[in-house]
Amino acid sequence: MRQIQPDPYDPERIARELDWNLLRTFVVLAESRSVTEAAARLRLKQPSVSSALKRLEDRVGRKLIYRQPGRYDLTEAGQLLYREAVEINGSILRLSTLLREMTDEVRGHVKLAVASHVVCPFFDRVLAEFHAAHPGASLSIDVHSSAQALAEVSAKRASFAICLVRARNPRLEYSRLYREFFGLFCGPYHPLFGREGLTPDDLDGMPTVSFDTDRLEDVLKPVALMRAQSRLGMRINGTSSNLEEVRRMIIAGLGIGPLPVHVAQRDVADGLLWQVPPFSELPAIDVHLVWNPQAVLNRAEMILLQMIRDAIAATPIEERTYLPGPGG
Repeated sequence: MRQIQPDPYDPERIARELDWNLLRTFVVLAESRSVTEAAARLRLKQPSVSSALKRLEDRVGRKLIYRQPGRYDLTEAGQLLYREAVEINGSILRLSTLLREMTDEVRGHVKLAVASHVVCPFFDRVLAEFHAAHPGASLSIDVHSSAQALAEVSAKRASFAICLVRARNPRLEYSRLYREFFGLFCGPYHPLFGREGLTPDDLDGMPTVSFDTDRLEDVLKPVALMRAQSRLGMRINGTSSNLEEVRRMIIAGLGIGPLPVHVAQRDVADGLLWQVPPFSELPAIDVHLVWNPQAVLNRAEMILLQMIRDAIAATPIEERTYLPGPGG
C-alpha cells in the first residue's frame, strides 16, 4: 500500500511542533544584520543561533534568511513569519504581566509610545483623572518618531500610541486626539528675529531646519508645502524627528523652521522664538490615538484607553483644536 506523505505545511503540525523559543530567536535574527550580531544580542554562541535557524526552517519548510557573503536578507517567507512572530512574541511577553496584576486594585502598568511634539492639555487632563482614580497603576512614556511609535503598537510592545499617521494599517484602530497648526519661526541669532511687518519676500532663499517627516511624500506634507510656498531656500541645515531638537536648531540660528504654534507660544513670549510669514491659512495637522485591537491589555491599559476614547467621543473636535492665535 502506498504510504501517504504528511503535508509539510499542515497548520496543526506546525502549531504542535513549533518551539516558541525558536520564534523569539528568529525575531532577533530578523532585526539584526548578521547571525553574529544576533548571537551577541541573545548572549549565545553563533553555532547555537545558526542551528536554531536551521531547525525553524525545517519546521516551517521554507528558507527564511538569505545568508551569503555580503548578503543577509529575509526571504519572502521570512518577512511573513517575522510579522507574525513579532505579534506572537509580544503576546507571550505580556502573559506574566497580566497574571501578576490580577488583584482587586488596578495596579497594571501602561506603556505609551508618543511622538515628541505631543503637547495636548486635553490628554493631560485624562491622565490626571486616570491617576486620581487608580493611583496604584504606573505609567511609562517612550518618545519615538511617529513611524516607530506605530511599530511599537503593531508589535504589542506599547499599550497604545499618540502620533501622526500617514497610511493606516488595517490591523490597528485610530481615533483623532487633537488638531494643531504649524507656523514658521526663527531664533534670536537670525537676521529676521524681532522684525515687524515681514512678508514672504523677506524669507526668499533663506536656509531652513525641519522634521525628518517634513517631505512632500510624508506625514507632514502640509508643512512641506507651507515651506515651499513661503519662498524659503532649498538648503536644509538640520533635521530631526524630535521637536525639542528642531526647536534647539531654530533657536541656535541654523535656519527658519516649523513648529506647532500653540507649542511655540511660550518661547515667543519669552523672546526665544519669532514667528515669520505666513500668518494665515496655516497647515492643520491631526494627531491620533492608535491602538492594537489584537493586543491583550491589562486592566490599567483597558481603563486608560477607554477613558481617552470616551473623552474624545464626548468632546467636539473644536474643543480639541489648538488654534494659531491672534496672528493666524
